[in-house]
Amino acid sequence: MWDHTDQFSILNLYRAAEVQGAELLERLLRRVSEPEMTLHLTHQLADEARHIQLITELIQELGGSPTVIRRRALPIRGGYAGPETTLELLALLRVTEGRLQQRYREHAAQRDEDRRVVAALQALASDEEWHLAGVKALLATQEKQFGRTRVGATLDYYWDLARHG
Repeated sequence: MWDHTDQFSILNLYRAAEVQGAELLERLLRRVSEPEMTLHLTHQLADEARHIQLITELIQELGGSPTVIRRRALPIRGGYAGPETTLELLALLRVTEGRLQQRYREHAAQRDEDRRVVAALQALASDEEWHLAGVKALLATQEKQFGRTRVGATLDYYWDLARHG
């Protein structure tokens, strides 16, 4: 059986990650004017809000309390305030959504996990599938503007930051 304190900490981390994803999507929506990109990002933002609600309700159903979220999507390091361009924001979104999906799948596969947690994490991981496909398509549009090399280098930068940040 799992330790409730640890479980609530993990679920609150997931909740914070979903809030941070929503913040990235809001930043992107304030930057873009392309109808296709706006439609995808709006739909994904609605999903993020639903994810936040699902995790919050799960925490409360299991007897915990949602915590205050104070972290930013990326902390400021060395004077660098984080992603600013549409390309950088999309790359960071791709990396964070991919890592989150992997964590949801790994967590749901743990033995002796509460069935309610497993069901929620499987639903979240499934949603991340279409989020990732959409972000990949949006990054392909950036390749037309900036070239495959620059898009790849930007993705590599955010993957590296996520691993070592």
